[in-house]
Amino acid sequence: MVLLSSMTSLLLVFFFLYGVSPVISDGSDHRYKVGDDVPLYANKVGPFHNPSETYRYFDLPFCSSAPVKEKKEALGEVLNGDRLVSAPYKLEFLGEKNSEVACRKRLSREDVAKFRDVIAKDYYFQMYYDDLPIWGFLGKVVKEGKTDPSEYKYYLFNHLQFEIFYNKDRVIEIIVRTDQNFLVDLTEDKEVQVDFTYTVRWKETEIPFEKRMEKYSLASSMPHHLEIHWFSIINSCVTVLLLTGFLATILMRVLKNDFVKYAHDEEAVDDQEETGWKLIHGDVFRFPKHKSLLAAALGSGTQLFTLAVFIFMLALVGVFYPYNRGALFTALVVIYALTSGIAGYTAASFYCQLEGTNWVRNVILTGSLFCGPLLLTFSFLNTVAIAYQATAALPFGTIVVIFLIWALVTSPLLILGGIAGKNRKSEFQAPCRTTKYPREIPPMRWYRRTLPQMAMAGFLPFSAIYIELYYIFASVWGHRIYTIYSILSIVFLILVIVTAFITVALTYFQLAAEDHEWWWRSLLCGGSTGLFIYAYCLYYYYARSDMSGFMQTSFFFGYMACICYGFFLMLGTIGFRASLLFVRHIYRSIKCE
Repeated sequence: MVLLSSMTSLLLVFFFLYGVSPVISDGSDHRYKVGDDVPLYANKVGPFHNPSETYRYFDLPFCSSAPVKEKKEALGEVLNGDRLVSAPYKLEFLGEKNSEVACRKRLSREDVAKFRDVIAKDYYFQMYYDDLPIWGFLGKVVKEGKTDPSEYKYYLFNHLQFEIFYNKDRVIEIIVRTDQNFLVDLTEDKEVQVDFTYTVRWKETEIPFEKRMEKYSLASSMPHHLEIHWFSIINSCVTVLLLTGFLATILMRVLKNDFVKYAHDEEAVDDQEETGWKLIHGDVFRFPKHKSLLAAALGSGTQLFTLAVFIFMLALVGVFYPYNRGALFTALVVIYALTSGIAGYTAASFYCQLEGTNWVRNVILTGSLFCGPLLLTFSFLNTVAIAYQATAALPFGTIVVIFLIWALVTSPLLILGGIAGKNRKSEFQAPCRTTKYPREIPPMRWYRRTLPQMAMAGFLPFSAIYIELYYIFASVWGHRIYTIYSILSIVFLILVIVTAFITVALTYFQLAAEDHEWWWRSLLCGGSTGLFIYAYCLYYYYARSDMSGFMQTSFFFGYMACICYGFFLMLGTIGFRASLLFVRHIYRSIKCE
């Protein structure tokens, strides 16, 4: 209880330190007077189809009439790739402007070539006005039916139209449009004089300040989108209910017949040879090989499951409203750090139950099992981002902050959890005594081996979530907004239930075939859904997205490998725990010598 209360206090402290409120919020609560400067920040630019490949706004040869000032950003904003700086446009509260010149610049031939290149790649810009996001394209390519790229015409948009809605003394909504009548021809490779101009119009609205972010949520809550989501849920539920019901009926009937048969055998002939899963009662609880690695996987999986539950709780109470910059990344870093004690406790206690002696090495293995591959992946991808000079490259200061969180929070809690788990001194609860020598496992058909069993185990849970996966991918690796967290929570619950059930069923069939090495098999079968998700990544990248380039490709497959690996550990832990409960239950129900 002391550890839990301290973790809760630390969680609140970290949320307030890094700008993520644990209650529902809708951005800044600024009130303005006529003529007050309302902050407008230019964030980043990048190819529309490559969401990870973003650059600072002034990496392109834009101009500014005043010195550029950088906005101080929270941890999550930096992790999200946000780099906010003062924009060249001045939008005072209720101050209307008509074709105002923001700044002038003479573009050199190199500048023209740079703008022409980014326009060809469909670059967009993103800004924030009073914490409200706005975006638009930098220019357009006119092909006019021509197929030779050298004959295309390239135009830069140099005029922006801002339409701002207000309610009394607060900004409610902002819309930016590019004016097709104001174009700068960049087709020829020569110097060009450009005036960047803008128009500002203010309109009154009745929308209250508290509801100004609902506009961005409505995109994912449109009736046709909701119908698809609910169809996905109903389809998943029906499929899962039919298949799990079918398996449950078979499993219960088979188990019932087994119990009756074994009870009859005990009453009839005591020396009659045992068969099926009762035959291996002396081996089924024999501790597995590589028990330290197994315990570490269970510890990491339990921590990741706890992390997922906390994230869903925060999402359901409204913390991750649209464009709450970096809130999700901050929550992931902080909650992962604070739940490391759970990983240490779970791994060390289970390792000691399996009569392990080197618990210190086990705790170190637990701490590095997920963080190790994540660190290697991050190091490679951050190097790629630095080479591209992209905003995805973390500054040195941010890396130091993350290291301090790991050194001062994650590691101490992991060690404390490991010490608490070691001192638990509980024995492994085995209903049957284990024989001295292991029983030989009979030859198995190909479909009873590990890989085919993993394929069968992962297909059913994946089939329950694959429709929702598209919307999640389109949000994480695209520009679609996802806010239907209630539906996502239901899908996650279905995923957990199906994973547990299918793993239990396969564990029973494995034991019935007199194969007592179920420990690792249950974890691998439970986690195999992560492999299916990664296979879906290949399909999504090549068939459903327009991502391209080395940086975007490496970021997509690199970070998705880490996410799928996390799902593997989490769902593998769920499958193993369900199988362990099941095995203990069936062997308690029979008389074991």
